Amino acid sequence: MIQFSDLIKKDRDDRKKKHFDGTFLDYLNILKENPSLAMLAHERMYKTITNKGVETFNTSEHPKLRRIYGNEVIKKYNFFKDDFFGIDKVLMEIVKYFHTAAMKGEESRQVLYLVGPVGAGKSSIMEALKKGLEISEPVYTLKGCPMREEPLHLVPYHLREEFEKLLNVKIEGDLCPACSYKLNHEYNGEFENFPVVTHDFSIRARKGIGVVPPVDPNNQDTSVLVGSVDISKMDLYPEDDPRVLSLNGAFNVGNRGLVEFIEVFKNEVEYLHTMITATQEKSIPSPGKSSMIYFDGIILAHSNEAEWNKFKSDHTNEAILDRIVRIEVPYCLQLDEELKIYKKMLSKSTFSAHIAPHTIEVASMFAILTRLVPSNKVNAMTKLKIYNGEEIVEKGATKKIDISELREAAPREGMTGISPRFIMKALDQAIAESPHDCINPISILEMLTKSVKELPIGEDTKKNYLNFLQNVIKKEYHKILENEVTKAFIHGYKEQAEDLFNNYLDHAESYVNKTKIKDKSTGEELEPDETFMRSIEEQINISTSSSKGFRQDVTSYMFYVIRNGGKIDYTCYQPLKEAIEKKLTTSVRELSRVITRTKVRDKEQNEKYNAMVDEMKKNGYCQHCCNVILKYAANNLWKD
Repeated sequence: MIQFSDLIKKDRDDRKKKHFDGTFLDYLNILKENPSLAMLAHERMYKTITNKGVETFNTSEHPKLRRIYGNEVIKKYNFFKDDFFGIDKVLMEIVKYFHTAAMKGEESRQVLYLVGPVGAGKSSIMEALKKGLEISEPVYTLKGCPMREEPLHLVPYHLREEFEKLLNVKIEGDLCPACSYKLNHEYNGEFENFPVVTHDFSIRARKGIGVVPPVDPNNQDTSVLVGSVDISKMDLYPEDDPRVLSLNGAFNVGNRGLVEFIEVFKNEVEYLHTMITATQEKSIPSPGKSSMIYFDGIILAHSNEAEWNKFKSDHTNEAILDRIVRIEVPYCLQLDEELKIYKKMLSKSTFSAHIAPHTIEVASMFAILTRLVPSNKVNAMTKLKIYNGEEIVEKGATKKIDISELREAAPREGMTGISPRFIMKALDQAIAESPHDCINPISILEMLTKSVKELPIGEDTKKNYLNFLQNVIKKEYHKILENEVTKAFIHGYKEQAEDLFNNYLDHAESYVNKTKIKDKSTGEELEPDETFMRSIEEQINISTSSSKGFRQDVTSYMFYVIRNGGKIDYTCYQPLKEAIEKKLTTSVRELSRVITRTKVRDKEQNEKYNAMVDEMKKNGYCQHCCNVILKYAANNLWKD
């Protein structure tokens, strides 16, 4: 059995193995074997993301992806896959930025700026990038350097060309004032003896990761960005002496890593001017009278759209705007992916309540419907299904709707609407208020309705949201529920399903072979019952002209199953199974009597009901939500 002391010792030993403490000459020998150790910040981030693995999908080989993305090639990065859903194209844009920046393209001298609605995932993406750095390999730095700079800065300019050839690297940057002073006064210019160590990245310890929150406009001090002069040392050293500098600003801290600006445009524009030189010239000002300091880092920023629009409308901000790569982070618009967001959030909570099937689904439907722009080509629910990659079937034929046309007509789609936080709060409240420790689609729709009524939004928007909940989603849920109950109902009426199947098979076989059917009761030979067969086929929209082909397909398939030693029953041919189940459910009065819990239910009905409940339990329902759902179905689906 592993003891705590063993875990601690193993961790400490592993850290010692990774730690390096030597001279610059030692570092050069290591670098010669592995030149990638001297990579710049953008390349390091790109490698951190891609080293986790990338899945490339050619949409022509994936029908659902093709319906969503057309003929594009989609990449999914393992680095993001457990935390981000439905924003694959956004993540591809972000990785493309790091890829081009890693090759020292123009993006390496630009700010990566994410803009989008609240709760869309901007801050979470930033957190993922910061945590990615924390688990990346340590970097070699000059010992005691406040900038944790690259040791190659020690190489004098007149020797750099030769060093670059020997090491197969490109040397970029200059020594910071602190290390320059130390080299000349402590090591007499003998740069080969300057000590080199390794450093990890750390958010909490402010190593390689700097964060700049919005600063009070009345108290904006650039020392937050570039450090300050330590006035306690002014009596000891001249004001231009590097030893008076306290290089602990966000750009100093984020050198070789990243600097994040939270809600960036809440700051006064003068405060952001440091970005201009940090991006294009890759240098930042010293807090005192020293020279500019080389900066190698990723500058990340994010804010909401209103602040972006206000900032870009001022033409005096052009210098900063020209240094920004803007990427929109909209809300998720794919139902299946939105579901994953809430399942991830719920998995991180300690809620233990039972969640009935389709509960999170109807909440996700509401979230996405509020984000969609109305179209004159399709209704809102159909648009939701198209964006989810579903095929839309109308009257037995697949309806072709060009998803790209829908998107072109609504370029800002996903930038407004209800956030995942709103949905999660509604789920949390429904769970907390549930007296039976169980929530279901009906209770979450009620909670969402209550929450929307309390929203501080315009009356027209509120009316639209309530319409989604009380009409659009409720109708869709009724279809889902009918299908759900039908599946359980058919299980209880399996004998009737088999009888229908056998009768249809007899008539279809007789029809295909142009023979007659012998009546089992009278012995009379009869023509195949066209009316009976059509009553089955119409359930799945088989037209009269297509019925002959369908009957031939059914009989051929059954002979194929028998020839191969298989067993035939009503479930073995999916289209016919679906038709029989729909045919059975047309007996709505009987079904309603079975599922309604009344005292007048007879013994046979009670058995059917219990069989149905058992089947629903197998499909994820508990006793309480099963009772609620069946009672709701009886009162809402099969009214006289």
